[in-house]
Amino acid sequence: MSAETLTVPTPLAGHAPVEVHAVDQQRARLVGAALRCVARWGVAKTSLDDVVREAGVSRATLYRLFPGGRDALFDAVVGAEIERFFREVSGRLETATTLEDLLVAGIHESGRRVLGHPALQYLLAHEPEIVLPKLAFHGFDGVLRAVGDFAAPYLGLWLAPDDVMRAADWVTRLVVSYVCTPAADVDLADEASVRRLVRAFVLPGLVPSTN
Repeated sequence: MSAETLTVPTPLAGHAPVEVHAVDQQRARLVGAALRCVARWGVAKTSLDDVVREAGVSRATLYRLFPGGRDALFDAVVGAEIERFFREVSGRLETATTLEDLLVAGIHESGRRVLGHPALQYLLAHEPEIVLPKLAFHGFDGVLRAVGDFAAPYLGLWLAPDDVMRAADWVTRLVVSYVCTPAADVDLADEASVRRLVRAFVLPGLVPSTN
């Protein structure tokens, strides 16, 4: 999700023009501050006063950049984190030279970033009602579609078209399952553990047996 297009008013005479990139920087500063506050206190206990204090700006600045207030700010936080997640996972996927490496890279990078995300881990531990509806029933359909659309060009290099979305679905469900219900013998943050999982259970379901 890209940051929304900003319309910067024409400055009054005697005032310096406001640079668009400066506005973007202020938005990013507020988004980052909100994310740190959530990691510290959660969503319910994070107020706009907390965010502006953390960011070192005024409430007026926050409302100028996010006219919708708290809801608009937290929507921007979610959008920015989703965009960053896909961008960083993409960087790993682009280095893969085999289907096995692609699957390992995708699962490991996704797991590592989710498990190492302070704000998300706080919510899963203390405010699961905010996150879990997105991972169940109809809410999960949107997650599967988004991951499928993102992963399709990479998986399509090695899999038949009919198998691409099936593979993306499997991998997404696997990552969510192990994030929400950790297992002693699988560590998504450990690449060697992920590779064992991929070789034993994921690849056999995608690559026809040669026996």
